[in-house]
Amino acid sequence: MSSNPDSKIALVGSPNSGKSLLFNRLTGLNQKVANFPGITVDIASGQSVDASADSSSVQYLDFPGVYSLQAISGEEKIAIQGFINALEENLLDAVVCVVDSTRLEKGLIFALQVLETCHKYNVPVLIAANMIDVLDQHSMQFKDQGLSEALSVKVLPISAKTGTGLNELRNALADASVPPAKFQTDIIASDESINHLHAQQLAQKYGPKGELLINTQTRLDSFFLHSWLGGLSFFIIMYLLFQSIFTWAAPVMDAVEAMIQWLASVVVPVIPAGVASDFTSDALFGGIGAFLVFVPQIFVLTLVIGILEDSGYLARAAVICHKPLRFFGLTGKSFIPMLSGVACAIPGIYAARTVDSTRKRWLTYLAIPLMPCSARLPVYSLIISAFIPAQKAMGGLLGWQGLAMFAIYLFGILCALLVTALVSRSSEELRTDLPFVLEMPPYRLPSWRPLITHGLHRSQQFVTKAGKVIFAVTVIIWILGYFPNYGASLGDSWLGTMGQWIEPVFAPFGLDWRYGVAILSSFLAREVFVGTLGTMFGIDGAGENFTSLAQQIQESGLPLGAGAALLVFFAIALQCVSTLAVLQRETGSWRLPAQLFISYSIFAYAAALGMFHLVEFLV
Repeated sequence: MSSNPDSKIALVGSPNSGKSLLFNRLTGLNQKVANFPGITVDIASGQSVDASADSSSVQYLDFPGVYSLQAISGEEKIAIQGFINALEENLLDAVVCVVDSTRLEKGLIFALQVLETCHKYNVPVLIAANMIDVLDQHSMQFKDQGLSEALSVKVLPISAKTGTGLNELRNALADASVPPAKFQTDIIASDESINHLHAQQLAQKYGPKGELLINTQTRLDSFFLHSWLGGLSFFIIMYLLFQSIFTWAAPVMDAVEAMIQWLASVVVPVIPAGVASDFTSDALFGGIGAFLVFVPQIFVLTLVIGILEDSGYLARAAVICHKPLRFFGLTGKSFIPMLSGVACAIPGIYAARTVDSTRKRWLTYLAIPLMPCSARLPVYSLIISAFIPAQKAMGGLLGWQGLAMFAIYLFGILCALLVTALVSRSSEELRTDLPFVLEMPPYRLPSWRPLITHGLHRSQQFVTKAGKVIFAVTVIIWILGYFPNYGASLGDSWLGTMGQWIEPVFAPFGLDWRYGVAILSSFLAREVFVGTLGTMFGIDGAGENFTSLAQQIQESGLPLGAGAALLVFFAIALQCVSTLAVLQRETGSWRLPAQLFISYSIFAYAAALGMFHLVEFLV
């Protein structure tokens, strides 16, 4: 293979086989890794990171995990069609079929199909028997040599988690002189029932013996899938997830805020008084600095969700949620796209491809924009920090701010369920569905390195992507708010004049024109709200010491009802241009995005107005 400067290796396998983790090991990329069917929803590619010159030009292609070469879901169609096209166009130099050695029979069912298909196109195949570290840990044997002889193809025991066997895999792939395997016709058959029988026979003969791993999974499932203990544990886990956003991130957030304050106190006095000094203080430290304080929460949210994915718990959560979700017109498979939407709506929309039913997939599209995504997190955190005391109990496990965050997240989820229930009951055809079938992956300890790397990568993306928009909007807001009176009076600036025009729209739920401007600017991206508000408060408080934006909101006299209305508005309104564009691409029309944007905006305004009057009445 060293003679070919553009060698391409395809990685294929069933869900939960560790294929994407192996891809990360071979390429050093940050491909999403999770222990749930359907997490990888597109074909990823990357160059080998092996130091040797022979393999530095190898390109690996990571295809989404599928159970069979006969497609069922939209995601499987992408993977299978891409794989077949690559074989037909002679683009692949070899194929690595990844199987889970702890569940050999399941992996071999798919591997036999891959062997037969690649044989037709004269492409060499290697079988990477992953999870060998789990077998070693439990003193269980895997007869890789015997299986290799039976299939007439190399079978290499590896561990993508620990790196065991990866050098042997690279060496085998680098051997370009190895011809395509001559498969035994008595082992591989195109008939599906015979294929399953052969896979079972091979697994029994060469796979690990004993029921230790299955028994362990069964004991854990008896708790996590219990009729009422499972639901209780799910509720507690979800609460701790949202509580951790404040508890785990608080020290880092305080450190970031202190660093920004210190940096402002050092940099601003050095700059001569005037436009440059005011811009640095108001726009950079007041606007963008206020946004950066919330980045640690994005990391914590991504990390905790990654732990739930990688451990295998999410599949159980999907089973627990299936029955209640059916009441709202959804399916258990909608749970993962919806939870992905908690991090960001865009991957959640892509993950909806795994929902087999077209009708249920469309209902899932309706729910995902209402999921409390990470872009809303800075807004939620800002308002909650301004109104809710940071009192904690039980070593930080419980706290009023975490409870408030859990409540607003739960509110968004309930709104999504109510919308899907209403739409599904308005159409008779949306009440039908395909059977709910989901594989239960084994419980595994998370792979911390890729989880932390992914969390850092997600935080970096949050800063670089949202930061560009926030910087541009901040500069515009500062110019409009600073001139023509050079920051003497924000209300008399160009921005103040325009703000007076829109103030009547938001005045009914207690917000002045500054919040109205911040809301309108956030339609580019929700995070812009914090930067815009920080810039305006920075201009308004020119000459004062740098204080946190939450403290400035407290001192501005914003009513509690107005703060609650803001939370409700942002929980419902579809203020994300990128989400609308992805919805258009997935559905092939602007009809659904336009309908959601208009209807959710009206819904958000009405709900915010109702919340304002309710809180003002109670208080």
